[in-house]
Amino acid sequence: MNYTQWLLFILLIQLIHFLGTWKLYVKAGRKAWEAAIPVYNAIILMKIIRRPSWWVLLLFIPIINLLMFPVIWVETIRSFGRNRLAETWLVILTLGFYIYYVNYSLDVAYVEDRDLHPKSASGEWVSSIVFAVVAATLVHTYFIQPYVIPTGSLERTLRIGDLLFVSKFHYGARIPMTTVAAPMVHDTLPVFGVRSYLKKPQLPYMRLPGFQRVSRNDLVVFSWPADTVRQFFRAEAGVEKPIDKKSNYVKRCVGVPGDSLEVRDGYVYINGQRLELPGRAKPMYDYWVYSQKGVSSRVLEQAGVDDFTRTYVTAPLTRAQFEILSGPHLRGANSRPDGQIELFTDAAGLAIETIRKAGISSIREITPRERIATLTDEMVSSLDKVSSIDSVVRMVDQSGEAGINIFPQDPRYPWNYDQLGPIYIPGKGDEIGLSVETLPMYKKILRDYEGNTVSVSGSQVLINGKPEQSYTFKQDYYWMMGDNRDHSEDSRAWGYVPADHIVGKPVFIWMSFDNFNDGMANWRPRWDRIFTTVGGDGQPRSYFRYFLLLLAGYFIFDFIRKRRKKKKQA
Repeated sequence: MNYTQWLLFILLIQLIHFLGTWKLYVKAGRKAWEAAIPVYNAIILMKIIRRPSWWVLLLFIPIINLLMFPVIWVETIRSFGRNRLAETWLVILTLGFYIYYVNYSLDVAYVEDRDLHPKSASGEWVSSIVFAVVAATLVHTYFIQPYVIPTGSLERTLRIGDLLFVSKFHYGARIPMTTVAAPMVHDTLPVFGVRSYLKKPQLPYMRLPGFQRVSRNDLVVFSWPADTVRQFFRAEAGVEKPIDKKSNYVKRCVGVPGDSLEVRDGYVYINGQRLELPGRAKPMYDYWVYSQKGVSSRVLEQAGVDDFTRTYVTAPLTRAQFEILSGPHLRGANSRPDGQIELFTDAAGLAIETIRKAGISSIREITPRERIATLTDEMVSSLDKVSSIDSVVRMVDQSGEAGINIFPQDPRYPWNYDQLGPIYIPGKGDEIGLSVETLPMYKKILRDYEGNTVSVSGSQVLINGKPEQSYTFKQDYYWMMGDNRDHSEDSRAWGYVPADHIVGKPVFIWMSFDNFNDGMANWRPRWDRIFTTVGGDGQPRSYFRYFLLLLAGYFIFDFIRKRRKKKKQA
């Protein structure tokens, strides 16, 4: 819906409100016309139901208003003596239209001195829960959203199992475009596994004022532009999602509007200069690690490496034994010519308890002369100091070698994750020349993000059916990449991130667990990461002990205050 359509929709709602309540306004001592004037009628209604005027603001905040409307409907009928539980359910289930029946068919009187306090303990609980949900939804939607890092695309800058607070107000909160949705869930209802929203009506894109712009090197949470997945890791037909219901990703913004970006040997260059990452960034790349004596897993672990493959060899396995070993760490298996079985695992390997449970009496880990490992610069330096390691060499795809699933998915651009570009990152108001050769770079923007039809006729580019030699962009675009450069699906795969997809900025890690994807029983707190800031220079500093001291101080103060109060009452 565009702005004109929304204005007409709001006027229709006002007409429905007027027709259903004007008699009730009169019975409450007001004028009938007061039920017809937008916003003013809501202020008067708050006076009638004896609720604070600031509730009116909540009625105009998307998502929050969905929670407030049922409350207002119930409060309205109760202000005219309709207190029965059946009527409460009727007004909710009829989406407020039961008020029409009260307005026209019942001889009701306004209860001027109505008791606003719930008459039972259950009523008190319901009232408390409703307003707790309203407050939590308001904070979640417009201020701070909790977020968990589920994948390793930003290792080791942000780690799998980091639980973050994401600020919506740094860049300005995006007004929900999806107006009818369950509060505090994203695209799917828990337990039920069904869509948590209605696709229509949709608000136009709007954003509240922020105090920062998305800057180069910022870590940013955004709606994944390429998302057509109803449920991850499940093969089924793709779905079309509203922008604000697409899956949330977090990456580093390495290119902003106006930048010319290029990736050379895996390093990002902006306007010809290599991008300098902030001190907290821990970029990782894949390396070959060589040793004539064999590269042991223990050497890698001692260097802090946790992303490599282990290989075990065992005698032939029964189906039951293999199923026992098929836990979260097993990556694959292979039959060798000598009849033995190779088992491939991640860096965690096979636990002794699992091997014993499977009844395997003979198993050994192979120590190959060369291994692939994903390393930070610090890990490379550490391995270089190990006498048994002969060399550590970074794996780099060569220029001209076309990678798989690489933007812009066109044979004229044989790019890969290590060699890409140069590309221009457009901003709002930028004009670029259009040709058959340059169209692949911007086709997705023109068609999917800015709502044009795009086609080619001979050597001409047609926009909305008309030949065009240039195009002016309607919004800003960004280029996002993960710090785990060889294991991150990012803009190198699906291109630009539009401004209307920006969600917020990670600011604080309030909890962090190792083994996060192995089930809660295996979680191990990373104490050095709990209560640390995401930004800043130098090593992260935990403020957890100060939080515990502050919490202990509060409880002591509260205990002393209560004791003094009891003494005064005695």
